[in-house]
Amino acid sequence: MSPPQSSHAYGIGLVTLVVAACAVVVFYQSYYLPESLARPSVSHEILEAGFLNITILPGALDDNNIDYSPKAAKAILGTDNRVAWFNNDSTAHTVTPDHRYIDKYSGEFRSPGVIMPGESYEFLFTEKTEQAYHCEPHPWMRAVISVEPNRY
Repeated sequence: MSPPQSSHAYGIGLVTLVVAACAVVVFYQSYYLPESLARPSVSHEILEAGFLNITILPGALDDNNIDYSPKAAKAILGTDNRVAWFNNDSTAHTVTPDHRYIDKYSGEFRSPGVIMPGESYEFLFTEKTEQAYHCEPHPWMRAVISVEPNRY
């Protein structure tokens, strides 16, 4: 016959398991999660830069090469790297990169759905890049944005 098992040993094991689970949750919320969600440090000049405005022209829906203005835009970090696309057309459009681009500070460059007539989409570029983009429903609408460092 085997000796009776102590319920005291099971209680100690259960308490140990609960303490370990709490320690894991505290570590995750206090150290891992904030570190994984932290944004990189970006200078105040870049974050507070002025706007570069790009217009989606009236009649852009027609395949006539008159769509984004300017078609080749150039932004300077710390000057006008906050870019706004204004839809002045009577049809909804998008700003969709030809190749996926994720800015380390601002996240993914891509309009969140369509830009309705009279509305706009803004994106803050914080690093040097050149992005070709188009309108998802109207792929003949194409343009490029270049973001360059300030040379002062």
